Amino acid sequence: MAAPARPVSLALVLACLAGTLALGVVVKAPCASGDWADGRQYERLCYSDIVPLLGTEQLGAGRLPYLDPCDRSLPGECDEYPVLSMWTMRLASGVSGNDIPRFFFANVILLALAAAVVAICLYVMAGPRALWFVLAPTLLVYAFINWDLVAVAFATAATLAYLRRRDVWAGVLIGLGAAAKLYPALVLIPFVAGRFRAGEPERGTYLTWAAVGAWLVTNLPFALASPGAWWEFFRFNSARAADWDSFWFIACHRATGEFTCGGIGVINVASVVLFVAIVAVLWRWKASREPGFARWTLAFPVLIVFLLTNKVYSPQYGLWLLPWFALALPDLRLFAAFELADVAVFVTRFSWFGELAGFGGLPIGAFEAAVVVRAVVLIACVVAWVRRRDVGAEPVPLSFGDRASAPAPA
Repeated sequence: MAAPARPVSLALVLACLAGTLALGVVVKAPCASGDWADGRQYERLCYSDIVPLLGTEQLGAGRLPYLDPCDRSLPGECDEYPVLSMWTMRLASGVSGNDIPRFFFANVILLALAAAVVAICLYVMAGPRALWFVLAPTLLVYAFINWDLVAVAFATAATLAYLRRRDVWAGVLIGLGAAAKLYPALVLIPFVAGRFRAGEPERGTYLTWAAVGAWLVTNLPFALASPGAWWEFFRFNSARAADWDSFWFIACHRATGEFTCGGIGVINVASVVLFVAIVAVLWRWKASREPGFARWTLAFPVLIVFLLTNKVYSPQYGLWLLPWFALALPDLRLFAAFELADVAVFVTRFSWFGELAGFGGLPIGAFEAAVVVRAVVLIACVVAWVRRRDVGAEPVPLSFGDRASAPAPA
């Protein structure tokens, strides 16, 4: 008689998370000093936005984001992030002052706490599949490269609140997440659709207004106090050129041989049109195959389509998808394929940057090939989600006491 499988405990999940994050710190530590003159950020693959942004966001001397003016004579953008991301930086700089390593490690602590929130929420919702998140190579290489884990924590907590039918709390958490990174606002669409599909339009309305209200409460004071500085995030991103990791950049580079892509206004409009059209097709395709599918799982393909059609796919955006593999597409083979492709993009991207900067590295063709492979994997994930037919009902998250023996939700 086979021995019963040992349950996966929350303690084990958090221990694995601690191990992954510790390795992530080891990977980034050579760059924490900010002394990058030798090209170590490329050769040792330790690049992190956190290190230079203490200076470019002018936080070392105690500047208050949006409220205190930026010195435009200094290089780099300033106030280029949403409110909660900027003030997460400010919180860390309040501890570090102008000390770059201390700033980096203060942010490590804040981002590790955000990762723990994600892990705990996933454990409640998906049981053992929380290990997918905490052991993901994507988490190892990207956890401390930017502040995306803050938004991921809000979005994952919002998903838990939604599945527990705490719609106002779900909306508040989505609004706060969108105040850190706009992507959690995309999750609102399938969540509200789920409530309307279930014949509960009032719940969908509460969810929507709670999200809008939380975002406004967070943003409005800065928008009124300093509208120009607050608007910088939107101005910067609308004028931003197609980023290296996007299909737009690859198309431009292959067509012209240049590293810049013109027609930003056209790309902005085309990105939105493609995103809306493809999501509509996927929604209709899934509904035709399985009319009663759980609408909240649509968040997974929505995020993928956004990443593939957008002009910017920053490397750490892979963190957005990690919880959704555990929740909406529990296919370990596809998850492993995404992880391999995502890490390949990371390695080839920064190796090519080293080549571009004169330190040696892989050619751009290797990087672009990795981007295409990752896109193919993500498209396969979307197709698999559409074809999957066992996601009919919304799972009810269980208590911690039930987690050990209960199966993960479909």
